[in-house]
Amino acid sequence: MDHVWIPMSDGTKLAATIWLPIDAEEHPVPAILEYIPYRKNDFTAIRDSIRHPYFAGHGYASIRVDIRGSGDSDGILLDEYLKQEQDDALDVLDWICEQPWSTENVGMIGKSWGGFSGLQVAARQHPALKTIITLCSTDDRYADDVHYKGGTILASDMLWWASTMFAYNARPQDPSVVGESWRENWFDRLENTPPFVEEWMRHQRRDEYWKHGSICENYSDIQLPVFAVSGWQDGYTNAVFRLLENLPNESKGLIGPWAHEYPEVATPEPAIGFLQECLRWWDQWLKGKDTGIMEEPKLISWIQDSERPAVNYPERPGKWVADHEWPSANVKKKSLWLTEAKLIEEVKEAEEFLIPSVQDHGFYAGVFCPFGQPGDLPSDQRVENGKAVVFTSEPFEETVELLGHPTFDAELSSDQEQALLAVRLCDKAPTGESTLISWGILNLAHRHSHEHPEPLEPGKRYKVSIQLDALGQQIPKGHQLEVALSPTYWPQAWPSPKPVTLTIYSGEDTHLALPVRTPQSKEEACEYFDYPETAKVIDKEIIRAENRTREVSHDTITGIWKLEDVSDEGERKLSINGLQYGSINKNTYTIKENDPLSACAHCEWEVKIGREDWQTKVKSFSEMTSDETTFYLTNTMSAIENEKEIFTKTWERKIPRDFQ
Repeated sequence: MDHVWIPMSDGTKLAATIWLPIDAEEHPVPAILEYIPYRKNDFTAIRDSIRHPYFAGHGYASIRVDIRGSGDSDGILLDEYLKQEQDDALDVLDWICEQPWSTENVGMIGKSWGGFSGLQVAARQHPALKTIITLCSTDDRYADDVHYKGGTILASDMLWWASTMFAYNARPQDPSVVGESWRENWFDRLENTPPFVEEWMRHQRRDEYWKHGSICENYSDIQLPVFAVSGWQDGYTNAVFRLLENLPNESKGLIGPWAHEYPEVATPEPAIGFLQECLRWWDQWLKGKDTGIMEEPKLISWIQDSERPAVNYPERPGKWVADHEWPSANVKKKSLWLTEAKLIEEVKEAEEFLIPSVQDHGFYAGVFCPFGQPGDLPSDQRVENGKAVVFTSEPFEETVELLGHPTFDAELSSDQEQALLAVRLCDKAPTGESTLISWGILNLAHRHSHEHPEPLEPGKRYKVSIQLDALGQQIPKGHQLEVALSPTYWPQAWPSPKPVTLTIYSGEDTHLALPVRTPQSKEEACEYFDYPETAKVIDKEIIRAENRTREVSHDTITGIWKLEDVSDEGERKLSINGLQYGSINKNTYTIKENDPLSACAHCEWEVKIGREDWQTKVKSFSEMTSDETTFYLTNTMSAIENEKEIFTKTWERKIPRDFQ
């Protein structure tokens, strides 16, 4: 059922596509809802064709809705995860319950934005919503999303993601669906959709703005079973552990080796039969069938074998492991302490280590949230280790498996009032290659609270704790672990206003704690998943192939370092509706040696959509810089119809630094 209009309580209409079993009106079925802003008729049409017809073919109404202000839906998308978005979802659920094909039992599924949406709508406790499957999402919008990490501005993604939505929101409705009103709506979107980065930068600490939509504020609001899914290359793996620890006992978790993608199509291999797993989950909670899920482990995760560093992996060898509870009785903490350039198994007192600023430390970190594109992953960390202070363990005498969060605790002091500490954890092979396996960061003004930051007193000692990203990783016999410390990590973190030198003090309060897992040999011989089922996707014509380049350059005369990341996402034409669409994204990050105030992020988008004699294009340019007291934001949007520019506008904002 194409172009179904779902009315909202305020008169707005949302656009939906619905797949139904042929006899659903005679024999009503449960419903599956995916609710996202990424345009069902073009940009997600191919991926939608993989799973929605599959669910319908197995006895479900599968419903794909563009949220308000996106695709053909009415309105303007003013920001992420607004209350209006949740309210609209409740109206959609009401509408589903009124349909003759509905049993009034509904599940929600979604990746990324859709995963966030599922969690947030679940917390609203609509009686028809019985369960959700959330992939690559988070329960904490401040501490674990693309805006801030450890209280620092996530410079690699803050502007990039805002620029992405800036361009995406400017795309027009389809005139063949909505009629002549498309043009008025398009100009309304172009004129009135704000650059999201302005609002995100107005809230540099964890205030009410970020608490809204963060279900970690009150986990008990979610009273239904949640299936939480992610991958070790995804930017949102950490949330799976928190959700399992805090949500109802029926909830389950799955973590594979994957990037930010659905597990039946994700890289690196092994992909799994995730559509089959979804059906088992839906049948259990929406049809009341006993599918055996409740007898299965709380968390199933992929422990990755050690690999030499590579910027992408077609596969990650390893094994599935099962934990029947989380936190798991199979995981114990093991601490290593710091001494001169070493990690050791006993405490050494009264040593001091200076950690100076190198502003170009971090260019080989890879991207915050890989989508499986070439070049997403970190390079050999030997390139970075010369720009940080590194502590290395002795070679491991036995193979060790790690599952969960490493933590780094430190007693330290700073020579500046504002500083950060970045921690990298690397697997060093006997031949010298260094593979980044986890990292963490802390804005030291946020050492006590992300909500109430406090300046540092230069020279005063403080005790801090940094939780590194979760990992599932084998460290083989003969390998070593490296901990690399730095007060800079560009372009992942926006630099402190002045160059910083930290002093780390050895002793009981300065150590690395590793989550060491004891293997459970019987269960870990099990094969938990089928192979992916083959799905017939809609036909498409490739107009322009995808291409990715990611280059780091250094001008030795000016001292300027630059990362230039260009992702041409190609251009396609869909046979079902004749729509032709494509995009090109270029992101540039520069900084000058010894000058943190030279940091600049620049993001460009070109997004095209059209058919035959109706052709549209939007171009956006976004830039972020700073001085000691202020951030400077510039965003420009232009729109082109049939090769003629019909709109241009520039937004400029100055926003004070708030302990950043």
